[in-house]
Amino acid sequence: MLKKKISIYAIAISMIFAGMTGCGSADNSSESVNYSAYESENKSSENIKSDTESLSIVCTIFPEYDWVKEILGTHTVNIEVTYLLDSGVDLHSYQPTVDDMMKISNCDLFVYVGGESDKWADDAISSSSNKNMKVINLMEILGDSAKVEELKEGMQSEEEEESEEEGEEIEYDEHVWLSLKNAKLLCTEIEKNIESIDAENAADYRSNLDSYISELSSLDNSFKTLINGSSVKALVFGDRFPFRYFVDDYGLDYYAAFIGCSAESEASFETIKFLSDKVKELDCDTVFTLENTNKDIADSIITNSGKKDVKIAELNSLQSVSKNDVKNGASYISLMQKNYDVLSSALK
Repeated sequence: MLKKKISIYAIAISMIFAGMTGCGSADNSSESVNYSAYESENKSSENIKSDTESLSIVCTIFPEYDWVKEILGTHTVNIEVTYLLDSGVDLHSYQPTVDDMMKISNCDLFVYVGGESDKWADDAISSSSNKNMKVINLMEILGDSAKVEELKEGMQSEEEEESEEEGEEIEYDEHVWLSLKNAKLLCTEIEKNIESIDAENAADYRSNLDSYISELSSLDNSFKTLINGSSVKALVFGDRFPFRYFVDDYGLDYYAAFIGCSAESEASFETIKFLSDKVKELDCDTVFTLENTNKDIADSIITNSGKKDVKIAELNSLQSVSKNDVKNGASYISLMQKNYDVLSSALK
């Protein structure tokens, strides 16, 4: 797992806050709110900003951003929505800028994953200048449904030294957005929090949520029908594997070179051989990879398997969606639909 070094950002942001006074809201000086991620559930649904100030929502990853936009609908013209990782860098490599931290500090709703890769967000939240800010931590919303990272048979373990303080700390799989079942739960929580900062348009947000959940459920049912009707019950990945939540939803097994958050990029001979043997054992016609990754490992697996006519297919983990992709129409539904199309060809 990649580790974040956040001290530089903590120092930078504390220096900025030292020169700031007041909160991000114009009229909240008369209202005292205890800041935390979930106390917002028990607070009034009053809009915490004055009529002359626009509301703002900051999201770390693309799925959050797209879910928020779907729920807002036409109200996106009145609410500023920021997607922090819009350069296309994935969550595991992202390093926030001071400007990013400032956007979080002043926003009305902050949505983040809450895993090891965005621990930096804890400093941004605790140092926020808007003490009325609502916070959604996706992994906390999932609670006991969050899954521990799995080092499955054949996977290459990471070469990282653990300090005595870290010890055997449990690390959870962060890729919660790749489950359509999770998406429905998380969108419901997002809608509730949007209502709390803009109660005047609550009916619209609920209607938008209902329509969107219907779309998510339809795609979820399509995946269920596809996978239940296929004789293929295991996937081989020549890459990292962020699809744990997805395969568990549909009862699929998997074998992969690395865990989903791995920083490794070169597979050992043992890993290649194990996966090559799995391709032969399972009589696989496809080895899967992720978007924007090198296909050398997949090629080596296929070559060493000795099987002919094995193809490489790419599944999108929605981790590196750029602002240009968004401009060109990328959405959570469209990218998951593309994954369906890829699997539909592979799981015959």
